[in-house]
Amino acid sequence: MKLPDLPETAEPASLDPAPAADALAVSQGAELAVSSALDNDERRLAGASDAGDPVILVVHASVGSGHRSAAYAIAEAVEGLRAKARAEEGADAAGGPKPSPTDGDAAAPAATANAAAQGGPDAAATALAAGLDPALVARARVEVLDILDFGRIVFDGDATASMFTGWTRPFYDITWRYVLTGRLLWGGGTIWAHLMYPRFVEFVRQVRPAAIVATHITAANVAVSARMLTGQAFPILCVPTDYEAEGLWPHLHTDLFCVANEAMAETLRPRRVPEDRILITGIPASPAFSRSYEKSAARERLGLPADKLVVLALAGAKLPRPYVHFREALDEILPFMHTLPAMQLVIVAGADEEYERRVRREVADYGLDNVTVLGYVDTMAELMEASDVVICKPGGLTVTECLCARAPMILLGRAYGQEKANVRMLTGAGAAMAATTPRELLDTLRHICEQPASADAMLINASLLRRPRAAMDIARATFRLIAKEPVRDGKLRARHFMHFYWGRKPAHTR
Repeated sequence: MKLPDLPETAEPASLDPAPAADALAVSQGAELAVSSALDNDERRLAGASDAGDPVILVVHASVGSGHRSAAYAIAEAVEGLRAKARAEEGADAAGGPKPSPTDGDAAAPAATANAAAQGGPDAAATALAAGLDPALVARARVEVLDILDFGRIVFDGDATASMFTGWTRPFYDITWRYVLTGRLLWGGGTIWAHLMYPRFVEFVRQVRPAAIVATHITAANVAVSARMLTGQAFPILCVPTDYEAEGLWPHLHTDLFCVANEAMAETLRPRRVPEDRILITGIPASPAFSRSYEKSAARERLGLPADKLVVLALAGAKLPRPYVHFREALDEILPFMHTLPAMQLVIVAGADEEYERRVRREVADYGLDNVTVLGYVDTMAELMEASDVVICKPGGLTVTECLCARAPMILLGRAYGQEKANVRMLTGAGAAMAATTPRELLDTLRHICEQPASADAMLINASLLRRPRAAMDIARATFRLIAKEPVRDGKLRARHFMHFYWGRKPAHTR
């Protein structure tokens, strides 16, 4: 498949609703277009399966941009492996030398590690050399799908997610932290497909995938439902995109959990997930965030001062409502930025032109020459590299990108649900600082300005969580599962409508 060019910053959703009739027409037209596209995908991928090509489905849910970005990072890694395998096949056919896993000196571990971190050709060659079957990998097809497109009712995942970002967030927090995370646990079941996603079951029946990789709990549960109902034997890999595992993952019917770190593995073990079904990979992020950029050159290209502490504030996002308070906090510290002359604050407004214009006016009114306002940025990885500290929300993919880009973080705002788990994990490791209010943010900025070594300390501590090869490791694990004999574990492949079970005492109190 051809992977689309994904933005490194998310665009905010429009807040201006269309007239009701026009909106309904647009919605119906969009649903028909999606349905037609899925029919075409089904025929194309079924044909690939008929030809003996292993089809890998990477399925996300378009609830925010993180799950989607993780899915495309995994697909990009699969494509990298496939391209290298095809190159090796071509070299064999031509009787020439096979491509080397590294450029030149085979004893250059630093070069190998850097290339592997980028997820580029060298990483793919290293992965193939580690025991993957080149013939299998070369034939693979990968497709990224949004599970919400298969619903009986196709709804806007971003708009739905915004329902849990205002006054309802504490209820979401309770649900995420306490539902099926104690001793009563969720194993999996066909209920998801029966209620909402029979179209995906039929898609799987026709396509016969070699594996499904899920980056969202809905995608994972629907994949389990489809496998149960079709009687197929493909492996399912679950990839949580936060630093804790919520309770609705299909624990007993997942072939492999690819998790961020050991703490998440410790969460799964009392849930009776077998050790051989847990792999610590990290959270997959775009390889752009793991590339090396020369800081001074990056600052020069971006018009940022070379002699100041550059603080990057990520205020552009696809879900507008959670970012209202984030932006309000930035607004409140602007009048005090003149007290930090050694610091350059860079505010990224994303594609929200109205917000960008307003902040520019405020900066001009305050006469601030140490605040830079940017709109949409398509070189976010380079911008992170040019910065000394990043102010961001504690979303799983955002903080992972910062970790991969070696950018110390200040996590801003009150956190709920998975964001609370992310804050706890990062601050507990000393990899980030947290600020809930504008006063706390300003105090933290003053501290970093006076003690820049504190940012260096966060960078060192972040090495505990930084795993830039996550996408490639997940791609390799997928091919290993495809190559194995089909699992004959009756419990893993058993069919249930709703499967609840009892686990052991949780490793972490919530």
